[in-house]
Amino acid sequence: MKNFRWQKPVRLLKTLLADDVIGHPFKANLKFCCSFPVFENQPFLAELEQFILTDVGTHILDICRFLFGEADSLYCQTQRINQKIKGEDVANVFMVHEGGVHCYAEMSYASRLENEAFPQTFILIEGDKGSLHLGSNHQIRLTTREGTKHMDATPEVFDWSLADYALIHTSIFECNRNILDDLTGQGKAETTGDDNLKTIRLVFDAYESAKENRVIKYI
Repeated sequence: MKNFRWQKPVRLLKTLLADDVIGHPFKANLKFCCSFPVFENQPFLAELEQFILTDVGTHILDICRFLFGEADSLYCQTQRINQKIKGEDVANVFMVHEGGVHCYAEMSYASRLENEAFPQTFILIEGDKGSLHLGSNHQIRLTTREGTKHMDATPEVFDWSLADYALIHTSIFECNRNILDDLTGQGKAETTGDDNLKTIRLVFDAYESAKENRVIKYI
């Protein structure tokens, strides 16, 4: 299930882009990089020959599609830093989206950083009138010629969830609510089978791109 697009900060970024607050976007960088010990509570991941792109890439590449539309081209490189696992734990994907946005998506479970924030995704979007930056603790900064405006996109913490994972839990809740609305005739689902296949295509094309060291073009 591709639920990251339902995270509160990502939904707010989408709204701000639609409101044209930074003009026409031309460049973006998405980062999901940390050293979180994911194999401790999900040891089966260490046995996957295709790891981070299938585990995290499905979410990150879907955010790219959600914010910027379909990709016109894709290029990927992967690495395996942790020699105790079978698959790649680093993947960097560069895409050119419809409308011309250059999007660089970075994914890593091998990055030991000063300020890690698992399971948050950091996003920087640059437009011809300004920029949007989703940083640590769900804070968004809108910078234009007039200055910088700060916005808080902290998700709700349900009684049954943990604060550290509220970002994930609330996105799963919103995703399922959207699907339920469709099933009950009260709305249209975003996360459909057809839409999922478009993201899965990017994931496996990323593997193909890395294997053959080539740009994959869709137009």
